[in-house]
Amino acid sequence: MKTLISNAVLVDGTGGPRRPADVLLDGTLIAQVAPAGHLTADGTGAGRTIDATGLVLSPGFIDMHAHSDLQLLVSPDHYAKLSQGVTTELLGQDGLSYAPVDDATLAGVREKIAGWNDNPADFDFSWRTVGEYLARLDTVHDGGRIATNAAYLVPQGTVRAMVMGFAEGIATPEQLEQMQAVIRTSMEEGAVGMSSGLTYTPGMYASTEELAELCRTVGELGGFYAPHHRSYGKGALAAYAEMIGLSRSTGCALHLSHATMNFAENKGRAGELLDLIDEALDGGVDITLDTYPYLPGATTLSAILPSWASSGGTEATLERLSDPATAERIRESVEIYGSDGCHGVVAEWETLEISGVQNPALAALVGKTVAGIAAETGEPPFDVFVRILREDRLGTGILQHVGHEENVQTIMKHRSHTGGSDGILVGAKPHPRSWGTFSRYLGHYCRELGLLTLEETVHHLTGRPAARLKLHRRGLVREGYAADLVLFDPDTVRDEATFDNPRQASAGIHFVFVNGTAAIDGGQPTGARSGRALRRQRDGRTRIGSTETHDS
Repeated sequence: MKTLISNAVLVDGTGGPRRPADVLLDGTLIAQVAPAGHLTADGTGAGRTIDATGLVLSPGFIDMHAHSDLQLLVSPDHYAKLSQGVTTELLGQDGLSYAPVDDATLAGVREKIAGWNDNPADFDFSWRTVGEYLARLDTVHDGGRIATNAAYLVPQGTVRAMVMGFAEGIATPEQLEQMQAVIRTSMEEGAVGMSSGLTYTPGMYASTEELAELCRTVGELGGFYAPHHRSYGKGALAAYAEMIGLSRSTGCALHLSHATMNFAENKGRAGELLDLIDEALDGGVDITLDTYPYLPGATTLSAILPSWASSGGTEATLERLSDPATAERIRESVEIYGSDGCHGVVAEWETLEISGVQNPALAALVGKTVAGIAAETGEPPFDVFVRILREDRLGTGILQHVGHEENVQTIMKHRSHTGGSDGILVGAKPHPRSWGTFSRYLGHYCRELGLLTLEETVHHLTGRPAARLKLHRRGLVREGYAADLVLFDPDTVRDEATFDNPRQASAGIHFVFVNGTAAIDGGQPTGARSGRALRRQRDGRTRIGSTETHDS
């Protein structure tokens, strides 16, 4: 059925000025875009007309940092993202995800990122390659589809674990060639680039030289590198400089993941980061970045451990935590010297809030900080930290309250900026960014604070990330483009999710179309699942289908 959206305020994703328009949807595509009043139901054969008077029509939002890898399959309604206008997500983040894997690697990864994605015991993890994972996204439930479109990054840490295991070590030339071959195959199967998590094991064991060789492979195939770099705390600028240097030396495009400047020592220093980026951009280096519009971060409690303590996977880590002498070494790293897992910064126990647990016996700890739990029990905070890790088998999720508002605002205005939720959807009390990132950009930072115009904000969330992903005819409101669209009220759109009540749908989102099908209709979910896996093709563009050559 054709759908006519009439009298909308069109903000088309290019950054150009808004204009009144009628837009006709036909199947999965945008069939016509015309000045308001020029299209009628009779003239177009539309079976439905939506009067969009006073509403903004924009491309669907693109989440450049999503952790929905498993939840798209486990909880296919995916209301957290649809309800804020997200129609496309970039998965495979932070160097750890579920493809490509062998049996041993999959078992280790499932435990390692249980705090990000849960670890359902009865779920069918039957894929092993990136191609098989993307195919699974297209056939999620009895031939049904996923709720949003999804592109995928090859996770460097997972690839390293396949070749070298989860322990520390320097890659031999043969192992490096094996990793390059896995990355090449994964990109030929549809991945758009490579991610790293350089404060997470085993990815963080890679040297700059190792990463450079992998980036050369990614760059040769037209992909980009999306690192969670080595520190967002102590030495953050040097860590950013390392990533920019990799891009400059290898020619591989760079997308800086959740590009924040956190912890006390980086307060007010966002301008220094942007100076580094601007110098590189002006010198021809291809850089984009994403941020989320909140101050706290979210990760796993085990991420605070020093890298040597996490070497070898879950069982080896738990053994170290159980040995008093080794635990004392860990305490010194975490409380005195600053763990590399905690960005080189001494752990501030009052900033680490438990957001989710795997062990039901620990449920009462959710919403409490490590310092608060210690005060209740009379234990030293480090002992609380170790006890929770052991009892939850490293599966604990946390919020980390270490951000600075001035840094967040400064970075989001940059010419390379895109939006990424970094949303973790599981846990009893997840970060509200999982439900509110994109509506918060529109409501709080655009309308209330005026940091960006509406046109700029939409461009940051649509056209610019679409260009980074090389999406084929997707990410703008143009004739012949995919009908991924959001219709929202610019006067009322806002995030409703809070830290106390994080699973709340956004206000002011009236309609969300994914590939021409309404997933949100009149502000209510329809249950429709029309998302598709988006694969990098031989021509370098990213689109639906494994061998597709026609426009889509």
